[in-house]
Amino acid sequence: MENKSKAFTIEQIHEASQKVNSGADFPRYVQDLKAIGVTHYDNFVSNGLTKYYGAQGFCVEGESKNQVLNINEKASVAGLKQAITIHQQGLTDYPAFCQQAADAGVDKWTTQMINMTVTYFDKQGHEMLIEPIPAPLI
Repeated sequence: MENKSKAFTIEQIHEASQKVNSGADFPRYVQDLKAIGVTHYDNFVSNGLTKYYGAQGFCVEGESKNQVLNINEKASVAGLKQAITIHQQGLTDYPAFCQQAADAGVDKWTTQMINMTVTYFDKQGHEMLIEPIPAPLI
């Protein structure tokens, strides 16, 4: 059952995130967030802060999920692609992926539920990579 209202709670987001054990679970997580009304979210790698957005400008902010990470000044798309590949295979947990993203120069990523993509940005705000979100495994 989809929640068509614009308001969702941080508790609903936490409930969805508790089902995620690795990057392999990410597509299902995105579908769960979409079902409660999240249209997109920004994840800030350096402090682990996430802002979730819904319809009509609705926004809630999650607390930091990890320790402060130093973002590499030199962006590495190859390093980012490697981190994504092993994370999607379920070989790394979320904190390890965040560290690898920071090492690759990722400052933030934006996950779009409408077009089902994740866009990664460096410290200067330049787009590094757009990744399609795969369909969830059943």
